[in-house]
Amino acid sequence: MANKPRADVISQSGGYAFHVGSPLPDLRQVSSWMMSHAPSQRRLAKMIPALWKRHGREDISIAGLLMANVSPDDLGQNPWMAFIHLLQRKEALATVLEVGEELVRAGHEVPDDEWMRAASAQSPQWHQYTVLFVSLRKNQSLSCRDIIVNAPKGGELFERIRHRLLESEH
Repeated sequence: MANKPRADVISQSGGYAFHVGSPLPDLRQVSSWMMSHAPSQRRLAKMIPALWKRHGREDISIAGLLMANVSPDDLGQNPWMAFIHLLQRKEALATVLEVGEELVRAGHEVPDDEWMRAASAQSPQWHQYTVLFVSLRKNQSLSCRDIIVNAPKGGELFERIRHRLLESEH
């Protein structure tokens, strides 16, 4: 009951279908348990699209954690490509950032500049996604400065990230 008002606000502002209120550390523990006890990693990989499709905050978080930690062989592709294929509609940028951070935390390299340029040309939303992906790079050299500068205006989170990227250049 105490989480209900906060959950409603997060659900509405985040674009999630629903939100139960489980904190990220608990979701990490659940996904760790799943990874430890699953009969096969391939089964977990097959669950990822279904979790994403449900589109609850917890489902997306667990899908991101599984995507980041299941081997690319079991996923059937690079984890970044698996993630990108899930982004079929306009997603909340915080969601994209959270899953991208999990992929980086798990040691998966952010796509290269050539890929970023091609993706940013797809749509205004993809252009914003690529700016988020650039922000996740460990090496902050801005070889993609043009993508950042020319990205369409976004919300407060997006503009803070863009500003931080452009400031780090100096």
